[in-house]
Amino acid sequence: MIVKTKKYQLDSGTYIKTGLANVLKEQWWTILIAVGIACGYFWIASWWWISMAILAYLLYVLFWLIQFAGVTQMEQNKAMFDKLSYEIDSRQILMRLNARQGMPINWSLIKKVEKSKEAFVLTMSRAQFIYLPYTIFKSENEIKFLETILKRKGLMA
Repeated sequence: MIVKTKKYQLDSGTYIKTGLANVLKEQWWTILIAVGIACGYFWIASWWWISMAILAYLLYVLFWLIQFAGVTQMEQNKAMFDKLSYEIDSRQILMRLNARQGMPINWSLIKKVEKSKEAFVLTMSRAQFIYLPYTIFKSENEIKFLETILKRKGLMA
């Protein structure tokens, strides 16, 4: 069975929000650095330690925010934000621009999958992921079939 989705265009705001969430989940330990800096307060009692720790972490988040916002503006990444349809089966994911143009993605390139209340997020790297909202599927059975494929591939628990 092949799951054929409706055409969907990834919004740049959704891309930035999802990408930033992926990075912050993946690099959760960076908050520990900020907490370590803030602990300098116990060594020398000054609010500068806490304020600089907060500033450092905010600059870190701002850095990643700028990176993801920049990706949406680059010409070579324009294809990520085109209207695409997907054909998903147990061999691959086929991203289709139209009936003749498409790009296959093997399941081996997918590192992890997260299922949220509104979409599947298939992560390939920090900045590359496939966002599949439930609204692009034609029926509930297609969503269940995709879940089955993801479980068989060991990408989703």
